[in-house]
Amino acid sequence: MLGDRTTNLVRYNHCKCLSSIYQPLLQIHCRGDWDGVPEKMKTALYLLGMQGLLGAFDTLFYHEWKARLPARGRRAAPELALHAARDFFYGVLFCTLPWFAWKGAWTAVLLGVIVAEIILTLWDFVVEIAVRRDLGDVYAGERVTHAVMGIIYGAMLASLVPTLNSWWASPASLNIEPAAIPEWMRIVVTTMGIGVVASGLRDLYAALGLPGGGWPWGANKV
Repeated sequence: MLGDRTTNLVRYNHCKCLSSIYQPLLQIHCRGDWDGVPEKMKTALYLLGMQGLLGAFDTLFYHEWKARLPARGRRAAPELALHAARDFFYGVLFCTLPWFAWKGAWTAVLLGVIVAEIILTLWDFVVEIAVRRDLGDVYAGERVTHAVMGIIYGAMLASLVPTLNSWWASPASLNIEPAAIPEWMRIVVTTMGIGVVASGLRDLYAALGLPGGGWPWGANKV
């Protein structure tokens, strides 16, 4: 009898202790109210904006002006096709993260977009070596730009993790929930997303060797 009472008392205290530990976590889990999540998301979006600025510089200065990839047509088609595919996934990130919450199973879809973009970027690092061989390889400044972009993108993903955890713990839905950043910043990031998709469509058009794909450089200029 005494043994049973002791066992029950231990179980009661054990459950009470666990309840005091897990109840706040369960409340956070249900509310999605993780400490620092809005601030981390804000940081992620500002870093994404910086990534967009560097990406625009990389595309306009190195891809267009220096290498003139669209004018190289079929010779640059493998790299251009990778850029087009990657730009589509980039566009999804830039156009949705400032406005939408990818909750529940939708978080897995968003992670798929991120993973696909990373794979395409790594693939591009390999393909561009062959494409740029007659140009003497990738430009030194371009390599530095790519390295800086990789660092910023990694920091952006690290800042995004708490938000992804919060979304994953929520019921599945794709909701319009504007991020806690100024509206002008949301518009800027979204505009970058539209621009990157437009750039991808240009690269795809040039990769297919369609008429005028090398504009404004002309088909014979490298």
